[in-house]
Amino acid sequence: MSNYILEARNINKTFHNHINIPVLKDISFKINQGEFVAVMGKSGCGKSTLLYILSTMDTDYQGSLFIDGELMTGKSGSRLAEVRNEKIGFVFQFHYLLNEFNVLKNVMLPGLKLNRYSEKEIKSNALKWLNVLGINHLENKKPNLLSGGEKQRVAIARALINDPLLIMGDEPTGNLDKKNGQIVFDIFKELSDHFHQTLFIVTHDPEFASRTNRIIEMEDGSILRQ
Repeated sequence: MSNYILEARNINKTFHNHINIPVLKDISFKINQGEFVAVMGKSGCGKSTLLYILSTMDTDYQGSLFIDGELMTGKSGSRLAEVRNEKIGFVFQFHYLLNEFNVLKNVMLPGLKLNRYSEKEIKSNALKWLNVLGINHLENKKPNLLSGGEKQRVAIARALINDPLLIMGDEPTGNLDKKNGQIVFDIFKELSDHFHQTLFIVTHDPEFASRTNRIIEMEDGSILRQ
């Protein structure tokens, strides 16, 4: 068993569109528990493509991917879905909250889907994270009544509901103003420092990246520095 939460070994990916276009070239790195890692690079450098491979949603690649010491490459779709539900929390640029449910129910939904704990336990965990993120007073509100920053904090609470090993983010501050972007960064920092949560965040924001534990810099599908 590996001690790393996530390990990529020689990941390569090619887009096939009349001609073969290499998108990722020999990507290798390891991420330890509790690390707060930012991935940076210009648009089109392969950041988001890499994120979708590492999150097991894209299986069309060459190389090997390990999550919590388990080889993901070649696993069945059902096993990959289990791993995503149990071990990975997602925070995207847009929150994808469901307006038909209140904040508390939105946060609970992945826990209810996983069905590992009782509804009462899931509700208790959801309230805990809403409290940690400073939005417990919003539990009965519908998402369409929230500000952009509040919505993103609800999305982070939802990502945490199954106590994942790894939080993955794709430009989670990209749709926020400076103040709310800072709030989201501070939340991630607290999750890393105090809850030993592992974070792997794709970002265009150099200020955000500079304050993480580590930057993986990409260019033209390759890692320049890590």
